[in-house]
Amino acid sequence: MKPMPKAADIIIILLAAFFTFSAFFYVYTKQRGSAQVLIRAQDEEYIFPVNAEETIVVSGTLGDTIVRIGDIRAWIESSPCDNQTCVASGFVSKHGQWAACLPNNVLLLIHGASDKEEENVDTIVW
Repeated sequence: MKPMPKAADIIIILLAAFFTFSAFFYVYTKQRGSAQVLIRAQDEEYIFPVNAEETIVVSGTLGDTIVRIGDIRAWIESSPCDNQTCVASGFVSKHGQWAACLPNNVLLLIHGASDKEEENVDTIVW
């Protein structure tokens, strides 16, 4: 004959289920923040929404780097460095993507959530 569960056991199970489902809804239904463009240089830092239309002149160690934001993406348009790798790196538009002009000490980074954040999951690892 199986023993009947006590009232305290039932209450503990119900509380555990309630807190589990509450945590689930809190984590998966909250609003995601919008993505931001973060630009860092020597002693300066700029933050813009990714949907802004801006041209920013950033002073670096070699001179001015021009960063453009438009069409929900950002890129380094020109820089005084010799190799121009930063200009050739192209557009950044998703969380975690970046471009940098290392000789001029300028970093361009997309920070925060994106509309299609699921695309950023590395399916090989998962």
